[in-house]
Amino acid sequence: MKLSNTLLCVAAVAALGACNSKQENAASNEPLNLTPVAPPKGGDWTQTVALTPDGGMLMGNPDAKVKLIEYGSLTCPHCREFDEKGVEPLMNTYVKSGQVSWEFRNYVRDAFDLAATLIARCNGPSSFFPLSRAMYKDQANWIGKIQTVPQAQLEALQTMPSPQIPPTAAKLAGLQDWAAARGVTTAKSAACLADANAVNRLVEMNANTSQQYPEFPGTPTFILNGKLVDKVASWETLEPKLREALR
Repeated sequence: MKLSNTLLCVAAVAALGACNSKQENAASNEPLNLTPVAPPKGGDWTQTVALTPDGGMLMGNPDAKVKLIEYGSLTCPHCREFDEKGVEPLMNTYVKSGQVSWEFRNYVRDAFDLAATLIARCNGPSSFFPLSRAMYKDQANWIGKIQTVPQAQLEALQTMPSPQIPPTAAKLAGLQDWAAARGVTTAKSAACLADANAVNRLVEMNANTSQQYPEFPGTPTFILNGKLVDKVASWETLEPKLREALR
C-alpha cells in the first residue's frame, strides 16, 4: 500500500492540532479496591510489553479483566495531555494491578507523525513506551521546529517519492538527533525510517481502524473491552469508565 495514497495530509502542519477533543463526565473519587494479579517473577505488569497481532504495543497482563486500547498520535496535543495527566495513574493504579492492560495503537496523521512513530517503534516493544512518552514531553520543541520550516519545503513533501518522506520529515523535525540522545543511534533510526514494511504496516493500521470503527472521531480514541468509548478524550473522562468496567 502506497503511503502517498493514504496519508493525504502528508505536509499539513495545520493537522497537527486536529485531534479529538471531546469530553464527558468527570472522574469519580469513590474508593477503588483492586485485587492484584501476581506479576511475572522479578518485575511488575508495567514491565511486560509486547507487540500485538494488530500492530499495537500492549503493556500489562494480556489476560486482564479490562482491556484498554488507546489510538494515539505523537503529534496530537490532546494525546500529549492524556500522557501528562493520565498515564502515571493508569500504569500505577490499574496496569500494575494486573486487572487492566493498556495497548497503544499508533494512528498516523501526517508525515511528521509517521517519522516520529517509526523512531518510537525502532528499538522494539521494550523501549516503545519510554520513547513515546519522551516524545510527548518534548512535543512542543520538535513540532516547534516543524512550524519554522519554509512552506515550500513542507509542500515539497507532497510530491516526494514515498521512501524519501520519513527521513525528510525526521530531518526537518530534528528527530534523529533527538533519538540519538536517547539511545537510538543515527544508523539505527535511519534504517527504521527507510523500513518500507514498517511504513506499510502503519498505513494498514490506519485503514483497519477506519474499517473497524467507521465513527472513529480522531485521536485520542479509547476502546474498552472491544467497544469504542464515545466522547472520551481525557483521563478525567476515561477513569470513570475504567472503574465501571472493573466492577
